[in-house]
Formats: sequence, structure tokens, C-alpha cells
Amino acid sequence: MNERLEPQAWMTAPATRRVFAALEARGGPDCARFVGGCVRDAVLGRPVGDLDIATILTPEESTAALQAAGVRVVPTGIDHGTVTAVANHQPFEITTLRRDVETDGRRAVVAFTTDWAEDAERRDFRLNALYAAPDGRLFDPTGAGLQDARAGRIVFVGDPRVRIREDYLRILRFFRFYAWFGRGDPDAAGLQACRELKDRLQGLAAERVQKELLKLLAADDPRPAMRMMQASGVLEVILPSARELGRLEALVEIERTVLAENEAELRLAALLPPDPARARAAAEALRLSNAQRDRLEAAAGGEFELSAVMTAQQARRAIYRLGRQAFRDRVKLAWASAPSAEGATLWRALLELADGWSPPDFPLGGQDVMRLGLARGPAVGGVLREVEDWWIEADFPADETVLRRRLETAVEKVRGAGA
Repeated sequence: MNERLEPQAWMTAPATRRVFAALEARGGPDCARFVGGCVRDAVLGRPVGDLDIATILTPEESTAALQAAGVRVVPTGIDHGTVTAVANHQPFEITTLRRDVETDGRRAVVAFTTDWAEDAERRDFRLNALYAAPDGRLFDPTGAGLQDARAGRIVFVGDPRVRIREDYLRILRFFRFYAWFGRGDPDAAGLQACRELKDRLQGLAAERVQKELLKLLAADDPRPAMRMMQASGVLEVILPSARELGRLEALVEIERTVLAENEAELRLAALLPPDPARARAAAEALRLSNAQRDRLEAAAGGEFELSAVMTAQQARRAIYRLGRQAFRDRVKLAWASAPSAEGATLWRALLELADGWSPPDFPLGGQDVMRLGLARGPAVGGVLREVEDWWIEADFPADETVLRRRLETAVEKVRGAGA
């Protein structure tokens, strides 16, 4: 084919030239090409992130060539033919052309090849089986990758059932790539294969599943893909707690049209019931990080039911108790639970209050209590909680003199009760 990419900064950067020069010094011209996402995104005019390179060189040959040129090499996936070159602090994932010898739906045994078409045949979707030479020449071994990318079609390479059986995670990737790149009706054969083989997802590592799910939810508008996942039964397999999409649908609409925000973790929370225990269970089943788990659990509700008509003082009290992140999450989820034109202004005002107000630090501590003659022990904490509760209810008065008088009164009350 005669198409080529216009020269772009990531293609002509010194680090890129250095890596290709090292590989070509060993394998000759056209021994290595850009592959996959960077090519696809460049064709579509989207920002390019990770730079992946395919090569006819074996991992050992690639490593030797790069090290001879003074490029650091990390053997990140040597059994599957992948090494990572780091040039000028820029990583490049370099993978030898390969074909599958044996697969079980979770991992594959591969053999190396020098056939670019054979390498393309084992990739997931035709729009990801695109290659580009360092000078921008494009290669489309399946003959349909460029057309798919430009038309927003997510089509498996070859038989979708064969591709999925090689790696069952490709079921989720089908929906994830549709969320990011798809337009119009989904590929019927691919969708049917995902529906038929969906139960095989249960054998995958939870970490792989949650990574794909969060990437899907991070798309600008994941709603069409999520509807397809629900209708096909895939969503129920990976997230049984997600019974309906209404709150997610409303949240995405609010984020896109009002807030100009996009938070995959909060979108996941919107899929779950407003129950902290069930949110925690879902987070643990997906093997989310502790921070992610805590965020989902806090967003699910519990103390402090929020209302669009709550006063600024009530909002400050909730922000102090919950923390800014949990307050903002709960506001957005409450807004999405009952969206309305009238409520939008009120909910947005609460978010602006949270962004603009910094909760003060409670200025007293245990030493302040003990200086007033109360012995160390549980009573000290009780006095502090009582005074802090009063301070919060009084809307955080800044006059420390008033606060210390309140402390003195609380200590006297405890001492009197002890007498």
C-alpha cells in the first residue's frame, strides 16, 4: 500500500531514532516497525501514548543490538518475545514477530517468526494489526485495519471465537475498544462470540478484569458499550452487583455536559448498589487497591445523607466528617440518582463549595485536656470528641478563646461527675 503517516514528533524524536538505528544495525532496513495502538491513534489523529515496536529480531538479538548502542534493556516479557528499551528516559516495548503454538485462554506458548502477516493474524482486532515503518509507510496485513479504524469498526482478526479462545480477556477488550473507537452497530459476529464465551471470563485473574473494566469506563462515553455488555450477559459475569445502568448513564451525562470530568472509579461506584458492604465486596472481588476500595465504600453512602437543598453549614459539616473526596463523590452520585434541571444548580453549588472551602484543623489535643488536670485515659478522648462536636455544630469558630472555655467546661463536668 502507498499510504503513509505524516512525520510526527514521536516518530522523529532522538530516542526513537536511536532505538531504530540500533535494531537496523543488526537486522537491516525494515527489520522493525511501529505496531498497534500508536499506529492506530496516529491514523485517527489522536494523541499517541505508549510506543510499541515489532521486529524480526529475536529477543536476544534485539537485546544485543540495543546494548551495543548503549541503550538500556529490561527483559519485561522475554518468554513472549518482549523486551523494553529505555532511551533518553523513554520506554519502547519491543516484541519479536510471533505465532501462537498453544493457548488456554489465559496464557499462550509462542514461537517466533519473521512473517509480518503471520504476526498480524494472532492480534486481536484488525485496527490493532497496523504497522508503520520509521519513515511513516503504513502496512495493513489484514487488508481492513485502516478501514476499520476510520469507520469505527471493532472486528476480530479472523474467526472471533478462535481469537477469544486464545485469550478470554479479549471479550472485555471488544467492549473496551468499542467504547473508545466504535461507532454505529457493533460487529455482529464478534458480539455473538463474546456472548457465547462470556462464562470463560470467570477463570481470568481479577486484576486483568478490573484493569480492562476501568479502562472501558474511562472512555469519554462508555454508555453504548456498557449497554451491550449488559444485554450480552457479560456485565453480570464480571460484576454481578451491577443490576441496572440508570445511575451510570446519568452520571456520564452530567460529567460530559456539565462538569467536564471523567472518573472511571466513580463510574464504577455508580454501577454498584448504594450499600458500603456490597461496594467493598465488589472492590475486593475485583482486587482493587486499598485506596480504590476505600473510595468505593465511602461513596456508597452511610453516615450523612446528602441533599441538594442542604445549607452551606450542613455541607461544611459533611465535608469535614467525610473528607472532600467522599463528599464530592456522594454529591455526584446523589445528583445522578435523581437528575433534574432544577437540582443541577444546587448540586453544582455544593461541589463548588467543596472545592473552595478548606476544612480547618481542630486546634486542641490531649495535652490541652491534661493541662487542665484530667488524668491520661479514655476520658481525655471523650472530652475532646465532645468539644470537637460542639465546634463542628457551631460551624468551626476561629476564636480559640471560646473553644478553650468550652474545653474547660467539659473538663469540669467530667471531674464533677467523678467526685
